[in-house]
Amino acid sequence: MAWQRPDNRPANRVRPIVFETDFTKFATASVLTRCGDTQVLCTISIEPGVPRFLEETGQGWLSAEYRMLPGATPQRQRRELMRLSGRTQEIQRLIGRSLRAALDLQALGERTVLVDADVLQADAGTRTTAITGGFVALAMAMEKLVQQGELEASPLRHQIAAVSVGLIEQEAFLDLNYPEDVAAEVDFNVVMNERQEFIEVQGTGESGSFTRQQLNQLMDLAEVGIQDFFASQKEAILQAVGDFQIA
Repeated sequence: MAWQRPDNRPANRVRPIVFETDFTKFATASVLTRCGDTQVLCTISIEPGVPRFLEETGQGWLSAEYRMLPGATPQRQRRELMRLSGRTQEIQRLIGRSLRAALDLQALGERTVLVDADVLQADAGTRTTAITGGFVALAMAMEKLVQQGELEASPLRHQIAAVSVGLIEQEAFLDLNYPEDVAAEVDFNVVMNERQEFIEVQGTGESGSFTRQQLNQLMDLAEVGIQDFFASQKEAILQAVGDFQIA
């Protein structure tokens, strides 16, 4: 029997995604991203200076922190305070790598961009939602620096988005929700830019293996979903700051 998606989406359809911009008052930029039932709040803060290894290079930096709030899942999770889990560390490094790929760090100058991704509600895809929503917040923050006269032009050089794909009962599905993530024999998280170039691919056979043909099918499906997210990102950025340009 073929897998029936819980929300009745076609196999090649992403969940509805909504970006609520300026969600908080004090951050340079903030976006609450809702992707299906997953909700991630991304805020951007910008500080003068860079890590020691970049001092006096003229180059900027971007770092990310990721947390899942205690009430984000059906059973409360304890806050991670002094010691982060391996999962949390891996996800925030992925977010940082992905969003650094959006920037010309030399054009940013000796500033540090801090991306905070807080999961308010988790229904799978929290890391991909954090990257996709984080880019919207990043683009808004860079445009604000231009409008304030701190930068002559936005240092954005690429548009970035991410999505999950997986094999369930040997069929490829796009943008897995939690029941699908649990059921998938194979799943991937894919990060791409607007040139259809890969930034990162994380994939594994959870309870099975996959062929080269299936891998190609999954990557093609990821590209479809990311293109949909690109269109939604552009619309949200234009409505928020009135401009969206990539160097």
